[in-house]
This record gives sequence, C-alpha cells and structure tokens, in this order.
Amino acid sequence: MGTDIAPESPEFPDGPHPPDALRWTDEHDPENPFNWPATKRWGVVGLACYVTFIVGWNATAVSGAAIEIGEYFGVSDESFPNSFWPVTSWTTGAAMAPMIVLPIMEDFGVRPGYLISYFIFSIFVIPQAVAKNFATLIATRFFAGCCAGILQDGTDGIVADLFPDPVRRSLPISCYVFSLLAGVTIGPVIGGAINENLDWRWLFYSQLCIYFGSMPMIFLVMKETRGPVILLKRARKVSHQQVNVSELEKQQHHISIVQFFRDNVVRPAYMLVTEPVVFFFTLLTALSYGIVFVSSQSVTQVFMALYGWPEHQTAYMQAAIVVGEFLGLLICFYQNYLFERAFRPESRTPRSRLPEVRLYMSIPGSFIGLAGGLFWYGWTSYSSLHWILPTIGLALTGIGSMVVMQAVMMYLTDAYAKYAASASAAACAGENIFAAFLPLAAQSMYTNLGFQWASSVLAFIALALSFAPIVLIFYGETIRRWSPFMSQATYE
Repeated sequence: MGTDIAPESPEFPDGPHPPDALRWTDEHDPENPFNWPATKRWGVVGLACYVTFIVGWNATAVSGAAIEIGEYFGVSDESFPNSFWPVTSWTTGAAMAPMIVLPIMEDFGVRPGYLISYFIFSIFVIPQAVAKNFATLIATRFFAGCCAGILQDGTDGIVADLFPDPVRRSLPISCYVFSLLAGVTIGPVIGGAINENLDWRWLFYSQLCIYFGSMPMIFLVMKETRGPVILLKRARKVSHQQVNVSELEKQQHHISIVQFFRDNVVRPAYMLVTEPVVFFFTLLTALSYGIVFVSSQSVTQVFMALYGWPEHQTAYMQAAIVVGEFLGLLICFYQNYLFERAFRPESRTPRSRLPEVRLYMSIPGSFIGLAGGLFWYGWTSYSSLHWILPTIGLALTGIGSMVVMQAVMMYLTDAYAKYAASASAAACAGENIFAAFLPLAAQSMYTNLGFQWASSVLAFIALALSFAPIVLIFYGETIRRWSPFMSQATYE
C-alpha cells in the first residue's frame, strides 16, 4: 500500500502541455479568481459562510424539541438515546458525502455542484417537516446531511480557490470555522424558541422559509471559483483550439474508479494511521466539534435535573457556547496577526518554523478552553450553585473549540501543502464521526457517572490531546522532515 499512497508515487502527472487558451494571459488576468476584486471574492466567501451557518441549524434544531418529537413518534430514551438519532443520521451523511462529491466538484466545477447540493438539501427538509413516522425523519435527515456536508466542507475549498496567500487566507478560514461552529450551536437555541410557542414541525417550516428564500441570492452570488474550470470554459469559446481542448478535457476528467478511490478515500485513511500529526490533530479537532453536539444532549439533561427548567428553556443555554465561539473568533484574529508578523521578511522567525506559529493560541485554547471549560462545567453542576456558573464553563468550551479547530485547519493546510486536502479530509471525517456518535454516549455517561465525572472524562481526554500542539511547537520542524508527506512542503 505504501508505494501506492506515498507522495513519491509518480502517478499524478500534470497532463499534456495546454494550449494558449488554457493558460492565464498573465499574472494579472482578471478572470483568475486570485485577481478578482476584493468585493467579489469576499462576496463569494461571505455567501459560503452564510450557507454554512444556516444549514447547520438543520443539524441540531431538533435537539430543542427532542422530547416532543419523541412523544409524537412514540420513541423512548429509557434504554437508549433514540431521540438523538435525527442528529446522528444527519452528521453521518455529512461525514460520508463530501469525500466522494468534493473531488468531483474540483474537476467539473464548484458552482454546479454547490447549487445542486443546496437545492437537494432544501428539498429534503420538506419531508422532515411532514414526516408521519420516525423512520422517514431519520432517512430524510441523512440525505439532507449529505448535501449539507458538501456545502459546509466545500467552503474550505472555495477559500483556497480565492486566497492563495497563507496570510490573506487566515481571515476567511477563521470566518468559515466560526460559521460552521455557530450554525450547529445556535440550532438548539432557535429550536427551543420555536418549540416554546409552536408545534415542533415549525422547526422545519421556518427553515424552509429561510432556505428557499435565500435561494435566489445564492444562485446569483455564487460564482465558479476553480481556475482550471474557468480556463476550460474560456477555451471552448476559441473554436480553432477545440480539438486540443477536447483532448485535455478527456485527460482531466477521465479518472479510473480505482484512482479516485485511492486519492480520496485510501490516502486520507492512510495518512490518518501513518501520520502522527494527522492522527492526533484529528482526535483533537474531532473532540472539539463533538463537544458541541454532546452539549446539545447534556445541557438539557443537566439543567432540567438541577433547576427543573422546561426543555425549551435549557436549549437557550447553548447560546453561551455561541458567545464563547465569538470570543474565540477574536482570539483567532490575534493568532492571525501573530502569523502575519512572523511571515514578514524582516521577521526573525525562520521560514521553516512558520507552520508552528499557527498553533500558539491553541495551547491556552485547548488547556483552558476545552479541558478547563469541561472541568468547570462538570464541577459547578450542582443545584446549590447558581446556573450562571456551569454556563461559564460552556462558554469556555466554545472559546476552546473555535481556537483549536481554526489552528488545526490552518496548520494542516500549511504543513501538508499539496497533500493538505487529504489531511483535511481525514480531520473533517473525524469531526463528523465524533459529532454523530459521541453524543449517543452522553446520556448514559451523565446518568451513570454523574454530571461531574461525565464532564471530567471528556476533560481528561481533552487535557491529554492538548499536549499535541506543544510537541509540534518544539519539535515540529524535525517531525515534518521525517514525514514523507510534509517534507515536500516549502515556505520560502
């Protein structure tokens, strides 16, 4: 397997020498996405972040009405948290579909795949709103999750298509991570507010209004961001080069199933088990993302038991995590400044040490935010203490999740260079798998271990993984030289 997957493999040719119409006229070619006006590039990125945010509501808004939905369909949580299956099916789809569809979109264009995915996603919200049985709800949410995962994970690729410079790429990636986290975190808050006054089906009716209402804007603003696809479209207009273009299109689009599977499934899995950096950072970022979904279960359980609140009122506590994520975004801005300063020509930071600069704020983010927040949340969960105290713990976990996920995403992109897509694919799959299945254990953990020790178990895991950024800051350059994938990256 190693000879097939390792970066030294010669099976990734650049293809035939392209005709003139398949080259940019010069480095300032206005059709090159890198040269688009800032307003156009940020319009596309802003739209993609907006879509990432709103489709995230569909993932978790059901948590704000889980009891009512369970009662309507006759589903019990007595022996197993069956009420969480709607979220698990959604995140399972979000973990699977992007690994197959996103590589296809890279070859055939982002815009068609993006618009089709958004339309199909919106369509699959309709049967969720009118479902007559629990199986229909679960099945349709799986397919909605597939499309939502494509939209959410695709934003990372859109940013890469528009911002090649690592310094300028920092801000849009920070905004993307915030929109991803805030969307799934705010879902229960919105769900609780709707469930307080309306039937649970209005969770989906209200979403349908937003999704279909946003559709004209999305169709108008979203542009094709893939440079090679733009060049092919331009070349088709040049009739005398049509033969060469056809040959190049065949070369570009004709990929065997074996090669496709190897590049987009086997390689990320291979890197996950052979690259310690990918392995430990996948665990760290997956835990950060999974905790957001665990909270949608544990917050209801904790605040209903301790303070006797109704379900919809406990859902509002998720807003504390969103506040934490916003504070984490501000910390990411400072982290971006540290990287920009280190990137300057006059900086004393060696160019080979630049990737590790991305990790500076992830250390307090993971130790104080993730681990500290979970410890605080657990050991302030007593009915004798004011509800604001465990809420502070939730805010700390929001800060940690935001800072850690942004740092990991940027580090994998910088350190793995041309293999960043495979490293990121492994991390994204891990995030959605943790989001799908970690919360299934939450009810049992918080019931059997107690509120304090259940949160502490997660905190100890976060504490152990928090040492990964420290190891890389001190030994990252050496580790990258040992890695057959990272050793090819340059930072000059």
